[in-house]
Amino acid sequence: MGILNEITPQKDSILCSPERQAKLEAGRSSFWEYCKMINPSFFKESRAYQKIIADTLQAVYEKQLVNPDTGEPYDIVIINLPPGFGKSYMATTFTTWAFGQSIKNMAITVSYNQTLSTRFAKTVRDTIEDEENELLPDHFVVKSFFPDVKIKRGDGAMNLWSLEGQYMSYLASSFEGSITGMRGNIGIIDDPIKNKVEAYNENVKESHWDFYKNTFASRMLPGALQLIIQTRWATDDLAGKLIKEFPHRCYVLKMEAITEDGVSLCEDLYPTSDLLQKKKTIDKDIWDANYMQEPIDKKGALYSIFKTYSYLPEFEKLYNYTDTADEGADFLASISFGESAKQAYVLDIYYTQESMETTELEAARRLDRHNIRGAAIESNNGGRGFARNVQRILKEKFGNTKCKIRWFHQSKNKMARILVNSGNVLEDVLMPEDWEERWPEFAKDIKRFQAKGKNKHDDCADCLTGVSEILLGEVKAGSSISVLKRRN
Repeated sequence: MGILNEITPQKDSILCSPERQAKLEAGRSSFWEYCKMINPSFFKESRAYQKIIADTLQAVYEKQLVNPDTGEPYDIVIINLPPGFGKSYMATTFTTWAFGQSIKNMAITVSYNQTLSTRFAKTVRDTIEDEENELLPDHFVVKSFFPDVKIKRGDGAMNLWSLEGQYMSYLASSFEGSITGMRGNIGIIDDPIKNKVEAYNENVKESHWDFYKNTFASRMLPGALQLIIQTRWATDDLAGKLIKEFPHRCYVLKMEAITEDGVSLCEDLYPTSDLLQKKKTIDKDIWDANYMQEPIDKKGALYSIFKTYSYLPEFEKLYNYTDTADEGADFLASISFGESAKQAYVLDIYYTQESMETTELEAARRLDRHNIRGAAIESNNGGRGFARNVQRILKEKFGNTKCKIRWFHQSKNKMARILVNSGNVLEDVLMPEDWEERWPEFAKDIKRFQAKGKNKHDDCADCLTGVSEILLGEVKAGSSISVLKRRN
């Protein structure tokens, strides 16, 4: 008993010392000071980018960060930060500090999938429930600063819980989940896009935007703080669409892994030498997006980002455009596609240097397989003979008289056509998600195609241009017979 009596006063003196109380007061009023005391091994003064983020979040929370053009506080914060720099962890830490500012705060977090949303929720909840080590004067947990922030007793759900004295305080969900039944004044969306494939997929990006508009935003209370944390992938990803739609409400923190001075954003987390090594081994578009926060864009290449699809709509027409090989080193390029709402959904690409004897039969087989009704074939350099033979093979070998082939002479300058139509191609031509794996030779050549300078192969770009010209009505394909469904 004597020993215990000697220890207890010592503990009390540690916890109540003026030095500790001053630190607690600093953490209550400053999110950055709170971060450094909650986890001093990660949050450090030497990591300057962390302080910028922390100060920004606090300023927006306190409505002190005002748009100079409108005089209104920003309410959407977009943080673009390289992987491994702790952007998600900082968001969970901010959530606990915000609950300390007012236990009436209600937070909704949305992650890529349910597994990640549960992990996010567990981090917030576990941090709130951490206990002090009473023998360490510099050990701090949430309840050190905010004794009233406690998980309601018996509120055991991991993704939906309340603080003591509140009806509902926290909800974690995913883009496939639901956030009905709760409204929040703090909303966090964490890394909605998983990888490069999704960054190209128009369906995925549109579903994120639809979720934001019709689900997430509708659950936000007036004046709510919205925090969007993500790597920039595409100009029309969620962050890009928010910036475009609500430019006066969005405050963007864009931080590149390598600064303008050529050094690491944070040397002790990722040394410059390590990042430069990553840059050498990672594909350039992935490096630009993940580490430099630039939407995927091959500099110098004419075709930057192809839109992709994961399912097919009902088609109004089924077409094909074919550019026959001019010389021995050239490629035959033949693209079959379905048209819906003035967009071309690419179904098949035949891209080869095989001889005419081989390509005529294969081109006919593919036209028949995809139930193509109208095909346009350039008649330059033997294209007319190719078109006639393909039409004959369709009838004799496949019994197909429905596919109407039209050959024509292309008199316009090839490069001029390609340049003029490049924007239309990127806007209106959609590839399947795995197009690079399906048609690797075509993918390699089209991604390397330069707007300026000499290109080894231009057949890929010429054929894509032809697809765009069919959509625009500049090239007629066959008899333009309407088709609603394609053959399986």
